[in-house]
Amino acid sequence: MQVSVIRALVGKHTMHELVAAEEALLNEEKPAIEIPGADEGEQLTHILAVIWIQHDMEHNQRELKDSLRDYTQKVRKSIN
Repeated sequence: MQVSVIRALVGKHTMHELVAAEEALLNEEKPAIEIPGADEGEQLTHILAVIWIQHDMEHNQRELKDSLRDYTQKVRKSIN
């Protein structure tokens, strides 16, 4: 997971485009939008993060930095 990639993708695509990209990756297809990542797993990780962050920002009227911080904290907790 690269935070800089996630930050760059937030707000760049609509939720519909992001969900379609997620579905494409899950179906082992090439997404219609460009998602940086070393492999499909990392691309999926980036897409899932962007979807979560954009949803949090839109529904909770939060700034990118706050939503991104909360997301990375959730990831850290799940790893430990």
